[in-house]
Amino acid sequence: MRTAVLVEPTEFELQDRSEPSPGPDDVLVAIRDVGICGSDVHYYEHGRIGDYVVEDPLVLGHESAGEVVAVGENVTGLEAGDRVALEPGVPCRRCAHCKRGDYHLCEDVTFMATPPHDGAFAEYVSWPADFAYELPDSVSTAEGALCEPLSVGIHACRRGDVGTGDTVLVTGAGPIGLLVMEAARAAGATDVIVTDVVAEKLSLAAERGADVTVDVTETDLESAVEEYTDGVGADVVVEASGAEPSIRSTLDAVRRGGTVVLVGLADEATVPFDVLEVIDNEIDVHGSFRYKNTYDAAVDLLADGVVDVAGIIDFESSLDAIDDAFQRAMEPAVVKGMITFES
Repeated sequence: MRTAVLVEPTEFELQDRSEPSPGPDDVLVAIRDVGICGSDVHYYEHGRIGDYVVEDPLVLGHESAGEVVAVGENVTGLEAGDRVALEPGVPCRRCAHCKRGDYHLCEDVTFMATPPHDGAFAEYVSWPADFAYELPDSVSTAEGALCEPLSVGIHACRRGDVGTGDTVLVTGAGPIGLLVMEAARAAGATDVIVTDVVAEKLSLAAERGADVTVDVTETDLESAVEEYTDGVGADVVVEASGAEPSIRSTLDAVRRGGTVVLVGLADEATVPFDVLEVIDNEIDVHGSFRYKNTYDAAVDLLADGVVDVAGIIDFESSLDAIDDAFQRAMEPAVVKGMITFES
């Protein structure tokens, strides 16, 4: 089978590898669509993300969906011909985190495209059936692949307890920020403010329903939020950019007694944060790491037409053109690129 392997930073090599065989609890999936995530781009550019270092050739891609072509002997509920989205993290299911339901915090998780585990830029992937979610006819495999970033948005909104009537500020209008906005709307938020530094991304956010967009290179965010909320502040702030100024600005934009959810990964682990402001204003600050128990909800939101993920896709490329696709994905105005396999 054809596979794109990252052999050096900024260098993919197309390799012919053996097609995997499904284990007794697995499904063998012919991959149809894989999204290019920011983490994929970071590994492509730098060969590492924090402590995760690409020391050996690695297959990237963790936003994936395709068609089941074979099932293991213990698998029920799925059969050849079913189209599925693959949740890319498989936990150990035995540790304390898994047993209390926080399987996304499992320290022994196998996560696609995170060293040393290969991802989905391959024609076939064998994956545990428990983490393969059947797609209804109304949901394409490209949309199914984007259940992954949508899951990040759903989990972030759950962490922030976004509810009916809330005003939500989303800092960063990349794929995560845009899908946080969608998830917030689905959770009942009536007002969404979105920030970024790229005009094209702010235009897209406005087209997709943001009530206010703020270019933070031109407008003071705190003033903009105060004006829109009559001086109250946002009920929930979801930081999805990872930019240090945006992280610091969350405390200025959230209301007293409000909630800040940190999703974006900063370049540096330590960012100045006014702890006294957190205490005095009784602000809840939450980290949001990946997701848990979100894929069923993501598929349902897509099937019901509540959320639009296809609208964030800027381009599709073949596996043969993966180097060009990654170069294009690094352009500031690009939100989401997809690698599409022939059916």
